[in-house]
Amino acid sequence: MKKIRIAILDLYDGQQNEGMRCIREMLVRMKKDHQGSLEWKEFEVRNKQELPSLEFDIYLSTGGPGSPLESEGMAWDKAYFKWLTDLLDWNKTSSNINKKYAFFICHSYQLACRYFGLGMVTKRKSTAFGVFPMHRMEAGFNEPVFKGLNDPFYGVDSRDFQVIQPQLDKLKEIGAAILCIEKERPHVDLERAIMAIRFNNYMLGTQFHPEADAQGMSMYLKRDDKKKTVIENHGQEKWESMIEQLNDPEKISMTNSHVLPNFILQAIASINNPHSVS
Repeated sequence: MKKIRIAILDLYDGQQNEGMRCIREMLVRMKKDHQGSLEWKEFEVRNKQELPSLEFDIYLSTGGPGSPLESEGMAWDKAYFKWLTDLLDWNKTSSNINKKYAFFICHSYQLACRYFGLGMVTKRKSTAFGVFPMHRMEAGFNEPVFKGLNDPFYGVDSRDFQVIQPQLDKLKEIGAAILCIEKERPHVDLERAIMAIRFNNYMLGTQFHPEADAQGMSMYLKRDDKKKTVIENHGQEKWESMIEQLNDPEKISMTNSHVLPNFILQAIASINNPHSVS
């Protein structure tokens, strides 16, 4: 079996976070299931301006703090977009049989939407924080990465920004598809955010955090300091709701065990049989 090399693009800017822990633990589990055929390396994109080369097979680009708009023109932002351009160019070259797969999470997803020009990236009126339902669009029901999930399925959401106002002509032009959106709220006069897009055969992104694991996140939120912070910023009811929903096996555990693993397994199958995806 071919050794599969994964690059983790860490956009957390050196800040302590749960996202990297969740990704690492998921890959450790998957490596056990694949007899050690997976290996990975981490790159600190923002604070060290580290970007992976094209020698990797799969790229996982994380969430992160701050604005996905204010970084425009910064050295790391330019380097990140050059990496993305190089990845696209590789995949467009017909002689490159082994394509490169990339998954974009939260902050990275917002950057990718900005790069492709698929919607308006804008600051929310208030922070979205909690466990929320994801409502599939037509393309989402046929998306193999969502296979095995309920409708709606649930994701951990933690963001100050959002992607709205989809550019339908641009989506059509590049062959991208909106997979799911946030919950419809007829009583709230705000546009619904686009929560996941398949950019092309090899790239997909989610606004929510598919890497979030229920047990680890629950323990994290029960820490005295984190509990205090959440209650101060979002209220006791929000903290209790988060704990309750994290403990529901049909919610975050389902998303954690399907979305990223499905993406990686789909990529591995194609890498081992490169003629299966055009």
